[in-house]
Formats: sequence, C-alpha cells, structure tokens
Amino acid sequence: MPSPVSADHPSASPPGRGSVEALITQTRRLKGDVDAVRRDTRNDGSDLQERWQRALYDLALHQLDDLDAHLGQLRDGPEPAPEEPSGPPAGHPAPAAPARGSLLSRVGSAEWNLLTDEASWSGELYGILGLDPAAPALTLDELPSLVPEEDRPKLTAMVTDCLVDARPVDGEFRVLRPDGSERTVHMMGEPVLGADGSTASMWAVLRDVSELRRHRRTVRETHDSLRRHRSRARTEQRLVAEVQEAVLPPWRGSLRLPHQGPATLDLAARRLPAATRHLAGGDWYDALELSDGTTLLSVGDLTGHGVAAASGMAMLLGAVRGMAMTGTPPGRLLGLLNRLLDAAVQPALGSAVCCHYRPESRTLVWAQAGHPAPLLYRDGTGRPLRAPDGVLLGATSGAVYGQAEVTLEPGDLLLLHTDALVSGRSGADAVDRLLGLAPRFGAARGAQDCVRTVVEEFGGEDREDDACVLVARVVG
Repeated sequence: MPSPVSADHPSASPPGRGSVEALITQTRRLKGDVDAVRRDTRNDGSDLQERWQRALYDLALHQLDDLDAHLGQLRDGPEPAPEEPSGPPAGHPAPAAPARGSLLSRVGSAEWNLLTDEASWSGELYGILGLDPAAPALTLDELPSLVPEEDRPKLTAMVTDCLVDARPVDGEFRVLRPDGSERTVHMMGEPVLGADGSTASMWAVLRDVSELRRHRRTVRETHDSLRRHRSRARTEQRLVAEVQEAVLPPWRGSLRLPHQGPATLDLAARRLPAATRHLAGGDWYDALELSDGTTLLSVGDLTGHGVAAASGMAMLLGAVRGMAMTGTPPGRLLGLLNRLLDAAVQPALGSAVCCHYRPESRTLVWAQAGHPAPLLYRDGTGRPLRAPDGVLLGATSGAVYGQAEVTLEPGDLLLLHTDALVSGRSGADAVDRLLGLAPRFGAARGAQDCVRTVVEEFGGEDREDDACVLVARVVG
C-alpha cells in the first residue's frame, strides 16, 4: 500500500540510487567488521563482562541487518501489488510468504479512513498480528482488542493525539496474538488531512520489534548483572584489604625489635598486589619478638582468593603467633598448622617458612612447608639456604617437618618471600633473579632500602597473585 501524502507535508524527493547503494555498501562493511569482532569474543558464560559485550554486539548486528534491509527497499522501490488474489495458476505453487524474522515479515502498514470507517492493511501486518489475511482489517475501535489491558491507555493516547491534535504517532505497545504469543509493535504514523484541513484518515507503519527488544533486554540484564558483580567484587576487595590491614604488621619503614639489646634485627616488609585487584588473597609476612628474646620470622601463602583466603590467612597467622608464644619450635609449629588445615571445614593448601632467630648466638632455626627457602646475602653475594624436608600444609595428614640451623654474622641479610614475587618465573630462574640483587643490597643503608630495591625490580610485573617480601638484616 503506497504511503499517502499529508496535506500539510510536501513529499520528499527520493534519494538517488547511487547514494543509497553507497550507504548499503558502508552498512555491509560495518556489519562484517562488527561480526568479526563478535566472533572473536569468547562467550563461555563464565565472564559477565564478556556476556554483556556479546549481547551488545548481537544488538548492533540486529539493527544493522534492519538498516541494510531498509536501504535495500529504498534502492529497489516498493513491491508491485498482486493483480488478483484469485490463487496461483494450475500447476504452479503459491508464492512463498516472507520468511519469519525477515524485514518484510516484521514491517506492515495500515490506513484507517475516518469518513468511511474503513481500514486497509498490508498483508505483512496480518502476519505481525497473527490474523487471517482473509478477515476484514480491524478498525481503530477494534484494534485495542489485541492489546493487553495495561497497554491500551498508551495506544488510545497515541491515536487520540493523532486524530484530535494532528500529532504524529510514535510509540510501542504489545499485541496478544490469537495463538497465545506476545509481540511488541512499534507504530509510526501521521494524520492525513482533507481539503478542508480536517483529519480524514490516519496512516501508520507498524513494525514488529520483539527481537530488537529481546536483544536490548539481554543487554540490560547482563549490564545489571555485571554492575552487581562489580559491586560485590568491590565490597569483597574492601573486606580483604581490611583483613590484611588488621593482621599484617603496618610497617612503613624499618622496624627494630626493642628488647634484643645490642644484637638486633633491622626488619622491613612489603606486600605487592596482584595485577588484578580482586585476586587479593592469602599471602602474609610477620615478625614477632617472643618472651624468651627469640624473634619469629614467617611468610606464607594460602591458596585461593578473596574473603575466604584472607580470613583463612588471618586464622593461620593467629595460630602461628599463638604457638610461637608458647615456645613451639618451627618444625613442630608447621606440623600443627598442617593438622589445623587438615581439620578445616573448607579444604585448602598452604605454604610457609617459619624461622626463630636467637640474637645472643645469632642462630637461625627454620622449617618450611612447600615454600621457597630464605635467601642469605653475605659479602656481596647470595645463596638459598638448604631446605629441610617439608610438604605443603594441608596436603597430607600426619606430615613431619624437619628443621635446619644456620649461624648468621653481622651484616648478613635474609630475604623471605612468597613464590608469586617473581612473576612468570619458577625454580632456579626465580632464585637467580633475586640473587642478582646482591650488589644492590650490599650498597643499601638498611632493610627498608632493600625492600625498596625489590619493589623497584619486581613491583611493576603483571603478576597473577599477591606476593610478600620480608627482609631481615643482622645488626651489631
């Protein structure tokens, strides 16, 4: 059905075929680019950000498909009206209906004559509304019978504004089809004025936008889910930070333990965060002066991330401090920690180094549980201490942890760290990078300068997990 021309609007000149063809070419090129990016987007449902991005790509492609089809209609012109609806000639099949989901099946037109109370619909509109094309077209008074009760005021207002105030129609409403399905229809139209300037009829184009609204709803829902997920992540990150600040020593500079007399340890430590902040978890460092004058040094790492790992780390660190205060030696202490993790409700694995330093003899007694050995720097060179036996905490019941003992000298420096400090390296490579800092440590004025050197060397790495470093320099 051709579009009528309103009495108060001149008809526009049709665009040139060449300009429309150029727009079609640009649209299809853009469709190809968007589709290529969409296919490169991983969408296994595990990441809300990627699900939201994929939904936006799908929505953009849907709209570009419609734009391509609209421009094609502009280029090719309207379809010729059938000569006679008497049926196909004998021996010839009936013409195929527009494919479901195609542009032709989603756009229809209608005109309602106010003088004769007649309605004229295109065949596509019958398909959109799910009605029999052989049935008479519904009048404006009958049209609300297809619309849900809550949407009827919206439709009535649009029609009234058009017929009474001569305003263009532009709005959406839902349609309940006879088969029980529901569609969303966008109607655009305008009044057609008679010679006397009064409204003679109303003409409208109705488009089935159900799929478009479904895509937009998917985008909105995934965006809302992503926003809630990020809010939870920020809350969890804040809780993890609060737990870490509550239990880890808040060192901002070197710490000299006050009661050791002339032979003291110069201590400094730092936690280096993961590249992805929400991966903060169960790494710790600690130094504690015990009642017998011995100094406890420990670093460790509990598997997992988030609040669960941080709370588990707090539990382990509290247990380490409590048992150390009772005089429990390092090997026995790690054995008890292993039993604690083995009995925990939430299974987890951990690694740790636990050291007791006796200042009067400058003796270090230490044990490890599946953790990198402390590094000893002396006279400009460094080496790892020879590790006693020890498996990961929580790996096996009844594990026994050996102890090792080494005598330190004034000026010696110990470096304890968790294994994520050297990102992307493991074993000998990681140790070699740390041992390569020996000349810079030798020139440093104190433990805090040494920690600063470690941060300068490794702080900018794209590590996947938190890391902790603790430096202890023998003074006196």
